[in-house]
Amino acid sequence: MTTSSTTPSRWRALTHHHLFWPVAVLVLLLLVNVPFTPDFFSIKMADGHLYGSLVSIVLFGSPLILVAVGMTLVIATGGIDLSVGAVVAITGALACSYISDQSDQGALSGVLLAMGLGLLAAVVCGLWNGFLVARMGIQPIIATLIIMVAGRGVAQLITDGQIITINSEPYKLIGGGYWLTLPFSIFVVAVVVAVTAVLTRRTALGLLVEAVGGNAEASRLVGIRSRRIKIMVYAFCALCAGIAGLMISSNTSAADGNNAGLWIELDAILAVVIGGTSLLGGRFSVGGTVVGALVIQTLTTTIYTIGVPTQTNLVFKAAVVIVVCLLQSPKFRAKVFGARFGAGSGAKGSGKTAAAPADPAAASEAAPKMEVS
Repeated sequence: MTTSSTTPSRWRALTHHHLFWPVAVLVLLLLVNVPFTPDFFSIKMADGHLYGSLVSIVLFGSPLILVAVGMTLVIATGGIDLSVGAVVAITGALACSYISDQSDQGALSGVLLAMGLGLLAAVVCGLWNGFLVARMGIQPIIATLIIMVAGRGVAQLITDGQIITINSEPYKLIGGGYWLTLPFSIFVVAVVVAVTAVLTRRTALGLLVEAVGGNAEASRLVGIRSRRIKIMVYAFCALCAGIAGLMISSNTSAADGNNAGLWIELDAILAVVIGGTSLLGGRFSVGGTVVGALVIQTLTTTIYTIGVPTQTNLVFKAAVVIVVCLLQSPKFRAKVFGARFGAGSGAKGSGKTAAAPADPAAASEAAPKMEVS
């Protein structure tokens, strides 16, 4: 095979990778900032800490990455979780409220107990969501909407409707501290993402989640405890949101029950979709979700960098997300850029359409399908 023929085939294989377009958009967004901020890619060392726009993007995007990773597994099971923003607020409110009541806010034992209480409350919220979805059969969007609405009220009850400020150096480490010259939150995110990737790709757990998302009833019939899987992923999603809540309140040394994590659930869903996970459930990509979250955070940074008016930044953000989703659509790429950039083996193959079997029964035997009851 000649080099001229292998190059297009390699290019097609690259463009058809599920991470190609999200990564391409991420790189493009980063480059857009250079004319407005010439030292955008520079990283400086000051007081033993690394500073720079790239570090800030990862730092401020860490809570979104955590929430989006948990959301990925929920969406992979065919569900959705709208309550993560409220869980963020509840967790931060509980932790800061407990610390503010301590005589010594810098005591490590008190900080650890406050974090434990916050994360426990987050897991309880996740278990409640999973119970409503898996056991009661309530639609996920309705089941999680309950805590989305009530959770904000609970968070404000915990804080008495006020913004609770604290002064605790151990607690500040989670979202605003540094370790080994890098923000500590980056290491927290790295551990959560790594553990999630190992559990879902090195064990059978990932296949079970995809099976439940592809066909929950068929999974149950073959012996998979689909209800237990759903409850587990909702609890995990809430746990990730709880860690994000600790991170956000730690970074500001304050808990705001009304605004903490506001609309983060929408950014998380967008990040999952940009990463290539289908909202219909089934196959998912944790790595794609991380890239999608970085795209969202980079887009937010770019909006402020290029001076987009604040009253139109949401419209600008929505337009970019639409472009990314369209670029990921095989049909859209095939219509706009031609079959070379389209999807499907048929578009990349010999150009011939496979003949349909003459006997319908033979066709059904050749490609059996399971119906969802």
